[in-house]
Amino acid sequence: MGRDLTSLFDPASVAVVGASDDPAKYGHAVASQALRAPGRRPVHLVNRRGGTVLGRTAATSLSAIGEPVELVVVSVPGAGFEAAVDEALACGAKAIVAITAGFAEAGPAGLARQRAVADRVRAAGAVLVGPNCLGIADNTTELYLASDRFAPGGVALLSQSGNLALELQLRGGPYGLGFSRFVSLGNQADVTLVDLVEDCARHRATSAIAVYAEDFGDGRAFAAAAAAAGKPVVLLTAGRGSASARSAQSHTGALTTSADVVSAACRDAGVELVRTPREMTVVLAALAAGPRTAGRRTAVFTDGGGHGAVAADAAEDAGLDVPELGARTQERLRSVLWEQSSVGNPVDLAGMGEQRPLSYADTVGELLAGEEVDAVLMTGYFGGYAASDGGLGGGAAGGSVLAEGETRAAKEIVAHLAAAAKPLVVQSMYPRSASCRVLAEAGVPVFSATEDAARALAAMTGRAAAGRGGDGALPPLPPLPPAAAPLRDPGYHAVRALLADAGVPFPPAREVTDEAGLLAAAAEFEGPYVLKALHLLHKSDAGGVALRLKDRAALLAAYREMRARLGAPAHSVEAMADLTDGVELIVGVNRDPRFGPVAMVGLGGVLTETLRDVAFALAPVPAGRAEELLRGLRSAALLDGVRGRPAVDVAAAAAVVERITAAAAAHPEIAELEVNPLLVRPDGALALDARAVLH
Repeated sequence: MGRDLTSLFDPASVAVVGASDDPAKYGHAVASQALRAPGRRPVHLVNRRGGTVLGRTAATSLSAIGEPVELVVVSVPGAGFEAAVDEALACGAKAIVAITAGFAEAGPAGLARQRAVADRVRAAGAVLVGPNCLGIADNTTELYLASDRFAPGGVALLSQSGNLALELQLRGGPYGLGFSRFVSLGNQADVTLVDLVEDCARHRATSAIAVYAEDFGDGRAFAAAAAAAGKPVVLLTAGRGSASARSAQSHTGALTTSADVVSAACRDAGVELVRTPREMTVVLAALAAGPRTAGRRTAVFTDGGGHGAVAADAAEDAGLDVPELGARTQERLRSVLWEQSSVGNPVDLAGMGEQRPLSYADTVGELLAGEEVDAVLMTGYFGGYAASDGGLGGGAAGGSVLAEGETRAAKEIVAHLAAAAKPLVVQSMYPRSASCRVLAEAGVPVFSATEDAARALAAMTGRAAAGRGGDGALPPLPPLPPAAAPLRDPGYHAVRALLADAGVPFPPAREVTDEAGLLAAAAEFEGPYVLKALHLLHKSDAGGVALRLKDRAALLAAYREMRARLGAPAHSVEAMADLTDGVELIVGVNRDPRFGPVAMVGLGGVLTETLRDVAFALAPVPAGRAEELLRGLRSAALLDGVRGRPAVDVAAAAAVVERITAAAAAHPEIAELEVNPLLVRPDGALALDARAVLH
């Protein structure tokens, strides 16, 4: 059920330690906000000098209040922080909000102080937000313990940046976005992002959770909490583009960046990942609007060819599909539009709106009724006729008639939406016009920028993607398997044995250290043979792999040449796999310090890093999810056969991906594990090489 944070968000009483009359001090800002709802609960101001603060008598200490206080805000200099926390616990505090800074962010000594304080708080059965935070607020319980006000609404905002939180509030205002809660995360010494996501998921007044985080703590736990939240989670984070392991020793490690890891975790958990505060606002506005749908088939509707073409491109860039409309839908559109209108997709009124504004509503109604249409993006001039600052016929009588017709069209569009229950997003040159306000007040997201409208619609669609069921629900994230006995030997044959025990098929192979062993191994299975020099991480790059050695004589000659050139102490003799009609894949797992094991699948072989056709997911990866990743590659057409080649067994490959990723996930001592190539043929899959790097 998660931690009980009732004392944090709905305490019976509050005290602000460090309350001040000095506007330059944070204790002044918090105390001022705390007094906004004096009738809801007792609010005590504490200042060691006593006297009055903000016109109220201040206690010299928590003990001097003379009664228990459930929540205590500590905003004092660092030297007095521990004493203030200890006094709060002694006075029965069940929740502490620590504004004071100078702990983990200041270095090892500060981290040690922070851990000691958190230990004392937990031992007392209390909870601590911070330290180094900017406070909290809960509009639903009239708890105001941050320096600024947040408009009431349904978004819970959990942020490591106070200024970003303020920007989100400013940007959200025009869309009617408000906040149920605000929490400044601080250093997360005790109450973590995961705790807060879980609690906000249970909070009835919260309809969506917005997160700005640079430090996820336990990233996998965050993903699991978001997946189980049952309400939208939108994430803005920083530093996603830096390489997570520039010193990586495998292709998997070299290709895996922080951006890949965060994107994979968000996709698997159903989190909406955004890049800027503006995009976060757009997505939140969309999620607060009308219905969501499982499909991404989008009809673009415009009153000008240019807007339609730009919007169609923006929709596809956002991951939406813009297919040609079916014959039946096109026929219905022709019945309500004039001859020069385009009905293929984009649908273009081609000037009919100026003659009959209700044609906007007629067209939207037919598009929403189309069986092949999941959502509608309307773009262009709509709103211009009713705009107070101009539009066609601005102040003329004809303009007034058009304005009235456009407003009626907006009301009819709202009626069509109520009947169809499909998403509609609007981009308008005049988003503040009367007709656009009609749409916005009915829950239709209206934007001035085409790219914002497309991104908003993408957030409202595709809910059955990435393993979701038909109701849009996500399955729980695959749990990490129990840790297996550690792998002590990262050598080639030891790694092969670990994976073989997990059910990964390999060709026959033997490790040899001399010519006698080489010939003995060759006698165990038929050629052609493969010879590999061992104890070289990238054998192919060093010339340590010889293929298609047709007989024992060729094998022996290759062995002598390779040993003389490379001096490897051991070699592997293997049966040469039949590469006919095969596709080479790569399957790897890289262990991220925040999100744990992260899997990569893609086009393999020696060109893996050059082609970079790969996809990522949290490991272990179930076979069904693995097949989705493979089908989503740019080169996925190769799997179905090209130029007369037969299709390969993708299901077999996906099953092997599941076994590899499960094995890696069960071995936390493995930093990087890779099978490259995994040969997939029409009759199954076979691992041809493997490597592992220990932490």
